[in-house]
Amino acid sequence: MSKDLVVPEKLGLKARSIDLGGYIQGFAQIFEGLKNWSIGIPLVLVFFALWELLPRLGLVDALILPTFSDTIKVLYDLIVSGKLLLHVLVSLQRTIAGFALSVLVGVPLGLLMGHYRQFEKISDILVQSLRNTSTFALMPIFLLVLGLGESSKIAIIFYGALWQILMNTISGVKSVDPIYIKAARSMGLSEKDLFIKVILPASFPSIVIGARLGAKIALMVVIAAEMIGAKSGLGFFIQNAQYNFLIPEMYAGILTMSILGLIINYLLVWLERKATYWKGDLSGSIH
Repeated sequence: MSKDLVVPEKLGLKARSIDLGGYIQGFAQIFEGLKNWSIGIPLVLVFFALWELLPRLGLVDALILPTFSDTIKVLYDLIVSGKLLLHVLVSLQRTIAGFALSVLVGVPLGLLMGHYRQFEKISDILVQSLRNTSTFALMPIFLLVLGLGESSKIAIIFYGALWQILMNTISGVKSVDPIYIKAARSMGLSEKDLFIKVILPASFPSIVIGARLGAKIALMVVIAAEMIGAKSGLGFFIQNAQYNFLIPEMYAGILTMSILGLIINYLLVWLERKATYWKGDLSGSIH
């Protein structure tokens, strides 16, 4: 007498397949990350060791390059006193304001240019001309027109960060699978819903990449802008220290700028990976 096998479906349970490939890929990414860190950290330590030894051994004039330990001591004192923090906050405020404006303008404009090819053709000459003009070369014009106040600095940051965001958004829109757009239109979606529900989500990873590159440029531009006609900010702090021959403070400011840029970059890289992973999930669910 044969017995029926009890399978999960008969018990009202749904069998779930284990995505071993996903787990293997995840472990591979972790291993690759650890490998990169294991190489990168020793290189950084070697750099700091050379920074310490060169002036200490007299190979470099300590007045021009103070030791790493002296720079760290000065940096610690500046942080404890709150003097450096004030300049960092001012720079961050300017960077965020200019960067936010570049996102608010660059993303919608990129969506329109990427989707409406005729609009892109009309505006392409102007866009290409402006984006290939150096931000630093235009600084005198911004200062002449807007003055030495906050508006000129924010405008310079906006201009510098805009183009990476705009061009990556256009690229992201153009890479959207036409099948998705045709399917959305066949379902009766309006142009507004098409942008919100199909084009924007599908191009989001490219937008995040553009935002990361734009943020890096914004941070570089704000330092340069603050060195011209500013009375606060990290760029002003670095240049003021150089003018007054406060060399350890100058290097402390430069080190702070590097650390700040590194933190912002890794935060945006993390967001970029999340956005790319989400896009993969979306593609899988559609197919």
